[in-house]
Amino acid sequence: METAPHRQSNPSTAGEIRHRVERDGDKLWCTNDFDDLPHQAVAQSLSRMSRSGELKRLSKGVYYRSRKTVFGESKPNPSALHQLLTKDHTVFPAGITAANLLGFTSQNPARTELATTARSLPRMLLGKDTVLHTRRPEAWNSLTTECAALLDFMRTRGVSTELTSHDTAKRLLVLIGQSNRWEQLTQVASTEPPRVRAMLGAIGEHLDCDPSVLTHLRQSLNPASTFDFGILSALPNAHAWQSKTSSIGNRLG
Repeated sequence: METAPHRQSNPSTAGEIRHRVERDGDKLWCTNDFDDLPHQAVAQSLSRMSRSGELKRLSKGVYYRSRKTVFGESKPNPSALHQLLTKDHTVFPAGITAANLLGFTSQNPARTELATTARSLPRMLLGKDTVLHTRRPEAWNSLTTECAALLDFMRTRGVSTELTSHDTAKRLLVLIGQSNRWEQLTQVASTEPPRVRAMLGAIGEHLDCDPSVLTHLRQSLNPASTFDFGILSALPNAHAWQSKTSSIGNRLG
């Protein structure tokens, strides 16, 4: 006589998981915290503990055990949540967060702003107040944090800067001139909006970068178009690279 397949986790495995969770108090738990135990049994046990209210499911494979405090139930540590997020997903600074990282502003954003190549990220790991920009080009995954922040800054036309137009353009030139960053950025330029390619062309021309790459950037632009550089119209050569606003552009030599 056939018996139904065994669907429950091994009682000893489930007991060991519960023992560890209860022993360690309030803590984030992931399925890979139990690598010494059968994966399926771990997943089943954690899911069962979540359904019974012993754990709170934050995202796929991530749970939190809270404890009671005088202020109510404890909350997961934001830093630990961010570490979990960046362990499994690539995220980049964006907006004011990017501008702060690059030194264009000293303002600490009230809401962290991030970008990702993914369609979405677990909101419980991000934090409810985080602003997320999704579906950045897959090419961004090859970039350093600083290069991604520079691209975001150019995409937003430097709107988050606290510096003057002259000093913003000057700092941008210095940052992109370091550590072969212009070369790294131009390798993903084909995935960027035309205005960003035009900005990279203006910057590369001023920095005497590879003429063949500059030619490629030039040919990628519609010669009949003009682009809104915003405050970055203060870049040298901005007018030559089809910036709509040229009145500031020639002031920075």
